[in-house]
Amino acid sequence: MFNSSKRILCNSIYSSFLSKPTSFISKSINTRLFIGINSSNSSSLVRSNRNHYFTSTNSQIKLSSEQSKTTTTTTTTTVTLEQLYKKMDPFIPHANKFINFIDNSPSPYHAVAVLADVLKQKGYVQLSEKTKWDLKPNGKYFFIRNQSCLSAFCVGGRFVAGNGFAITAAHTDSPNLKVRPISKVESVGYLQVGCETYGGGLWYTWFDRDLTLAGRVIVKVGENNYESKLVHIKRALLRIPSLAIHLDRSVNTDGFKMNTQRHLVPIIASQLNSKLVGLDENVDNTKHHPLLLDILSKELHCAVGDIVNFDLSVCDTQPGTIGGALSEYIHSPRLDNLCMSYCSIEALLNISDEHLKNEESVLSAVLFDNEEVGSTSPQGACAPLIVDTVDRINQCFASPSDNLTVLSDISMRKSFLISADMAHAVHPNYADMHEPLHRPQMNKGPVIKYNANLRYATDSTSAFYILELAKRNGVPVQEFLVKNDSACGSTIGPIISGSYGIKTVDIGNPQLIPPCSKDSMNNTLNWKNQFTSTTCKILSSSSSSSLFYSIHPIKSIDQPTLSFNCSFKSKQS
Repeated sequence: MFNSSKRILCNSIYSSFLSKPTSFISKSINTRLFIGINSSNSSSLVRSNRNHYFTSTNSQIKLSSEQSKTTTTTTTTTVTLEQLYKKMDPFIPHANKFINFIDNSPSPYHAVAVLADVLKQKGYVQLSEKTKWDLKPNGKYFFIRNQSCLSAFCVGGRFVAGNGFAITAAHTDSPNLKVRPISKVESVGYLQVGCETYGGGLWYTWFDRDLTLAGRVIVKVGENNYESKLVHIKRALLRIPSLAIHLDRSVNTDGFKMNTQRHLVPIIASQLNSKLVGLDENVDNTKHHPLLLDILSKELHCAVGDIVNFDLSVCDTQPGTIGGALSEYIHSPRLDNLCMSYCSIEALLNISDEHLKNEESVLSAVLFDNEEVGSTSPQGACAPLIVDTVDRINQCFASPSDNLTVLSDISMRKSFLISADMAHAVHPNYADMHEPLHRPQMNKGPVIKYNANLRYATDSTSAFYILELAKRNGVPVQEFLVKNDSACGSTIGPIISGSYGIKTVDIGNPQLIPPCSKDSMNNTLNWKNQFTSTTCKILSSSSSSSLFYSIHPIKSIDQPTLSFNCSFKSKQS
């Protein structure tokens, strides 16, 4: 969907599944002050002198000075900025946990490996697509395809073959530069690494940054044995320098212009120093610099000759960090779409054992690869991974006399899928780039994405499902579509809904500047809980089809039980 290798200013999806505010300190700070919600019952958050205080009457927030008088009808709580900062402290561990995930996920391979470890720690059993499955009610499972695609699911205790599936789908890849099969480039005394653009990145943001490499390497292990090993070089290995202003003064008047073939070629070393360390560039290696292979061999603790191939991506070395005057933002690369991948798995993990015991559906989170380049790969959304998984799960619970094809078709008609991908928030400097009545804003809720030309999978019924759930839980939801004179991006939503006939909605967190080498998002507990709680409740919802939705009592960890029964039928049913 979006080109992402940059800092995205990502929205905290507003979680009203948390208990209603009973006091300013305990709740309002979480949902209003900290993330700066600008709603009807709270004023904009403003930095001011130390003699100013934040005053709240229940959930209403006012900014006043020591001398000013405030009129209250109920108990009023006043906090100083120092107290406000202290109250933000509980958010830091959650932010750091997410930052740690991003820092350890420089490639789709790493992201899947990290999440697989989390699933194992939570009791999920790893399956292989190459063997027969033996699944049980209340069982929790996952499998990996190509090291870059992950599918996790838990089977309801009351699931029978032919029941529905509740699925959230995201993707693990982001726009980046990939090392070419023949990367050995030399120019005017420099050694450079030839790279190919992957996806639709905002490529000028890759200039003048400390870059490195990460991915997987195929290594020979013993006689006729080979392993795929992950590598992440955690130092500034590469750089793409800009041209000096003295050599191109028009850059500030005519704009930055570059040629991706000639200008996106990172420097790795100088020829002179490469020779001084004994790595002769004239040796019989026409594909890659011996210096690069030597670095990889040291990282992997293997001989240079044992490296037979690799898939390496360029990435930023700067780790994620918490920023903003109020420490309300997370600055990190690859938020599109690792943020939604992370939240999707968190939502699945938040399904309680108590709920799963009475669940009639299969609850699932699928993280595809190659979304940024069209999804046409075995690990992409165009592959029949979902329908194959539905078939295999139904087969484990079907009787010998059942028709598996019919059962799986019935399951598809009863299923619902969330295509979870980030959304474009309105930019304060470019507000005219958004459709005037569809301008998602930061901290005002998740975004349902529409497009009449089916670039998104949302339709009136799938949107209704989300809107009604949000309404019953007090979650603000925003709606987005592009202007008539603008091109619209797309997601895996239309691919899945069109291929399998699963009712699908496209939804995601609002963000600013999606694909750069550094992104930003809000640093609150809510940015995760608000999406995971919403997704968890949808995953926990029972049977749904294109014509009829029935949502049974739902409960997720630390959330109140929601009883919501709603029938929606068309005249054709």
